[in-house]
Amino acid sequence: MRKESPTSSVAGVKLFTCFETKTLAATLLALTLVMLMWNLPPYYQNLLSTTRPSCSATTSTLSVTANVSLSNYSATPVAEKKYSTPKTIIPNSDPNKRVFQSFGHAAALFVLMGAYRGGPRTFAVVGLASKPIHVYGRPWYKCEWISNNGTSIRAKAYKMLPDWGYGRVYTVVVVNCTFPVNPNLDNSGGKLTVNAYYNEFPRKYEKFTALEEAPGTYNDSNYHPPYQYDYLYCGSSLYGNLSGSRIREWMAYHAWFFGPKSHFVFHDAGGVSAEVRAALDPWVRAGRATIQDIKGQADFDGYYYNQFLVVNDCLHRYRHSANWTFYFDVDEYIYLPDGNTLESVLNEFSDYTQFTIEQNPMSSVLCFNDSTKDYSREWGFEKLLFRESRTGIRRDRKYAIQAKNAYATGVHMSENVIGKTLHKTETKIRYFHYHNSISVLGEPCREFLPLSAKNNVTWYHKLPYVYDDNMKKLADTIKEFEHKTIGNNVQL
Repeated sequence: MRKESPTSSVAGVKLFTCFETKTLAATLLALTLVMLMWNLPPYYQNLLSTTRPSCSATTSTLSVTANVSLSNYSATPVAEKKYSTPKTIIPNSDPNKRVFQSFGHAAALFVLMGAYRGGPRTFAVVGLASKPIHVYGRPWYKCEWISNNGTSIRAKAYKMLPDWGYGRVYTVVVVNCTFPVNPNLDNSGGKLTVNAYYNEFPRKYEKFTALEEAPGTYNDSNYHPPYQYDYLYCGSSLYGNLSGSRIREWMAYHAWFFGPKSHFVFHDAGGVSAEVRAALDPWVRAGRATIQDIKGQADFDGYYYNQFLVVNDCLHRYRHSANWTFYFDVDEYIYLPDGNTLESVLNEFSDYTQFTIEQNPMSSVLCFNDSTKDYSREWGFEKLLFRESRTGIRRDRKYAIQAKNAYATGVHMSENVIGKTLHKTETKIRYFHYHNSISVLGEPCREFLPLSAKNNVTWYHKLPYVYDDNMKKLADTIKEFEHKTIGNNVQL
């Protein structure tokens, strides 16, 4: 029997092989182009998007391949992210009529950090806002309480800018909402909404919910003494590389100084390292301290890690938690001279809403050249014993405040209070400031003086220093207190 020629089948095989090879090559090429475009910077992608492809078949293959390849990915390339809806460009027939097109937003109208009830009728909304709009414009606010019982009540708000003009892109805004009556009198619950207006005209605004109260949660007794604490510490933003050893000493000293009915609130803006957390965690576990994570503030360019924002949030968050709220830094030590007690001093100051405390600056580098001392085993305030002694000059001050009488506050004092302010307090209370010692991770003693410096004035960097061992005398007491209170739980 005559066999059929295999020509047609061989040709079919060759055609199939050729087609398969071309398809594979086209697919690999398409994948290569997709990955190339995926990794191109945004401006190259823009250039490519405006380039007309030379072959419609390639475009079709690329489109299909891209859809198949990326179908399992939810991430959006950075170049494709859009933070605002582009405005439609309206053709302009008049060449002399100029059109101004805006893209994106430089700063938010309002950035909410917290909102708090300040009493039966009043609320505080704490946040940031675009500084230029408040400097050059007239933004304003309106508050509304929407009750769960179906009713609502409105009030015009009063705004305060407590950062003394130090704001950068953002400034701090405290919005006070005071209603004619308690908006949640029946305790049915509800929510506080705020209208933030761009300018004096009421047509353009943003509305947001600032606070919600669940049914049955309002308790009038929360806003009257006795309060949970006698004293509260509101700390500014902690940032940079901080010494865990100095934090440990500071915390132990002030836990002793303020006593068992006190609480410490710290704000971590990136400065609470593992070592710092190890120093504070035993006090957190003991219920004596709280650490709030505020690292998100870095997205909003304000003054010094937004410390004005932080102190105002702390003021209102804990407004009815303590009799007195103290504001000072973690390289500063409050001290009572001449045998004064904190209770007696504050009883004497009780008619004042706030009082300021004068600084006693201490050297953070000068120590004695004493071979009998092992300085590595001593605490900072045991060995840094030289106080800068100039007189007749203005020193920085920190302060304490009866928060129930304050609407907003600052870093060094408040200008938004009801009541009197006392400044002449040097004989009753003061603070030692070991400037920059908190950022020295090793041994703070770096300049050494002879023992004779104890009885003489030492000039260092053109400043006079005298011996002052008031804090050193308390060192053993503080160490014993720390051991009794939290044991050996500080592991640095």
